[in-house]
Order: sequence, then C-alpha cells, then structure tokens
Amino acid sequence: MKTAVHSLTKTEQLNFLLTNRIPRRWLTLFMGWFSQIENPLLAKLSIAVWQLFAEDLRLQDAKKQRFNSLGECFTRELKDGLRPIDMADDIVTSPCDAIVGACGRIEGNKVFQAKGFPYELSELIPDVRIAHKYRNGTFVTLRLKSSMYHRFHAPINCHVTQVNYISGDTWNVNPIALKRVEKLFCLNERAVIELKLDKPNSSITLVPVAAILVASMKFNFLRETLNLSYRGANVIPCDAQFNKGDEMGYFQHGSTIIVFATADYQLCPAIEQGRAIKMGEALLNMCPEPRDTQTSPTSVAA
Repeated sequence: MKTAVHSLTKTEQLNFLLTNRIPRRWLTLFMGWFSQIENPLLAKLSIAVWQLFAEDLRLQDAKKQRFNSLGECFTRELKDGLRPIDMADDIVTSPCDAIVGACGRIEGNKVFQAKGFPYELSELIPDVRIAHKYRNGTFVTLRLKSSMYHRFHAPINCHVTQVNYISGDTWNVNPIALKRVEKLFCLNERAVIELKLDKPNSSITLVPVAAILVASMKFNFLRETLNLSYRGANVIPCDAQFNKGDEMGYFQHGSTIIVFATADYQLCPAIEQGRAIKMGEALLNMCPEPRDTQTSPTSVAA
C-alpha cells in the first residue's frame, strides 16, 4: 500500500491521521460490539455525542424517535413516502442517500477513485466475467456520510443470484483518504452484487465498500452478516428478486457504494461530483443511441 504526497491543510492532515493511523480493524470490531449494546440511556448519550460532529443528522425523518442502541439509530428506517422512486423504465435510480464522488465513463478498464488515482476494474471486481462487462461503461461513486440514511435499495428491477464478498482493510473512504491512498477501494472490505436485468446486453453491478467503523454489511436476502469476523465462503449463492426501490440491506455506519453500468447507460444530466442525491432519484439513463465502446472518453474525478 502506498500513500501519495499531497499538500493538505493541518485540519485535513489531522483528520487523515486520526481516522487512518489508528488500529482500524480493532476499532471497527469494537464499534460493531458497542453499537449493539441495548441500553436506551447509553444510546441517547451516544447519539448526542454523534450529533456534535454531524449537524445534518435528521432523526426527525426516522420512523421511530427513540432507540434501544446506537446500531438501531445507524440503521434506522425512514417514514413512508420520504423517498419517492423514479419509476421510468429507462432510469436507474440511486440505491442510497449519498454525496456523488468520482463518476463518468470508464476508460477501457480504468476507473478513478479521485483525480490521478486510477484502479483497474479487475482489482476491485475479482470475477473477470463481471468486470469485463463494464469496459468503457459508466460508473458512479456514492459516499454515504455517517449522518445519512444507511439502507440501500434496488436501483432497477433485477434478480440477484450471488454475492461475492472480499475481506479487506477498513480505511476511511472520505475525500482526504481517497486523495492519499492508492487504490483504496480495492484494499477495503467489499461485496460485489451483479444485478441481472431483463435486457440481455445490459448489466448493473453494485459494489458496497465498507470502511472504518462500518461494523457490517447486512443483506436482507442472506442469512450471513458480512463483516470482519465472517469466515464463510467468498461466493455466496442466493435467489432474490427485486422491484425498483425494494430494500436490499444496510451498512452499520456511513460508507460507499460504487455503481457500474454497461456502455448503454450514461449519467443523468444533473449528476456531478459533489452533488447530494437521495435514494430513488434518477442516477443513470439509457443512452439515446448506442455508444462506441471502443473509444475511451474522460471520466470525472477530483
């Protein structure tokens, strides 16, 4: 693992040191244990401390206002109707609430986590069959802040037949770390979920990437909880059918989901780096005419 030299402010340097030069694995395991302690008073105190650092934490949107544990708050459900789903057939919606990170066209097999920090599709997605589908396709990086709604949903009508879990590190995935740690997403714990569509030549794949303090990735269609303590098979078969907007699972803290699409999809006009997006809003749409998949236009990366 290499870190690049960048000119960072003292605040950015402190943030990087505090979140990445600590025993990340043990802190993440501790957070997983602590967040499950069922004690309403402890939960209330923990949430109050959390709100000191996350002023945009909107608990008034949650179905319930009192929580028995910190984990209950992290994985809270929202009141009905707060996330309308764009049901247009040619639209792929955002699977989660997020801040849009690097996004755009994939240059051959090259994807960007930040400006000047490329990685190969095969380094993130170990299944060559899946990775090859997205050559010169489209990608969007969606960062879930810790204060955001942590559940993720199907962005399109789809069928899931397996989850490929890759154990790894727990680097922070905030913009500061992405500008310093090469191929960070390829180092971290993650899962690869190919969404099988009715369109034979189209494909969407979600890659949820865990990070420091993210105690687990829980998928509603798997018995297993995928976390640093998981010791089962890497490729987990399943048989799950989803309609657009159906809940698929959740993180136990903020993290990242990278969305990959074949070359017949493009970013919706409003999607750009730094934009906040809600689950259910339009993310990708079908190209009006087939794109030349032999060319490699530039991606957007900061």
